[in-house]
Amino acid sequence: LTGHLMGLLLATSDSRIVSLSSMAHRMGKLNFDDLQREKRYFAWEAYGQSKVACLFFTYELQRRLAATGAQCMAVSSHPGWTDTNLQANSWSARTFGAVLAMKPEGGVGPSLRAATDITAQGGSYYGPSGFMEISGAPKVVTSNRYSRNEEVAMRLWRVSQELTGVR
Repeated sequence: LTGHLMGLLLATSDSRIVSLSSMAHRMGKLNFDDLQREKRYFAWEAYGQSKVACLFFTYELQRRLAATGAQCMAVSSHPGWTDTNLQANSWSARTFGAVLAMKPEGGVGPSLRAATDITAQGGSYYGPSGFMEISGAPKVVTSNRYSRNEEVAMRLWRVSQELTGVR
């Protein structure tokens, strides 16, 4: 989608691309030998992989935008623990989520801040400010070291271009 909209984004000053990640990015690793999980699929592994991939995309896109001097930025966010149907099939998540998780109105805060904060910097990552980034007001947070590996990000970028045909 971003590739198809890039012309419009580049023509619009101060535009930005916001990608949604998750705290689950911390358990994500890319397996380039089975990137689409055709040989081995475990839901949480695939989810973690997809969320770290969102961060790789954001950081690599931001590097590419900055290198061209574009007036567009890429940022990312995660909603903390938000009480949504993502946990509908997990008794423990539903039970503890009723007490610990934010309502969707709170969980959308980091994405809204990423999309609208006039002080945002390209490559920023927003999440909740509370304990373990589970809940709280949105703030700039830090993703794990793996998600900032430039070599992995460039490789994923190339593979993504090959798979989608979008440059």
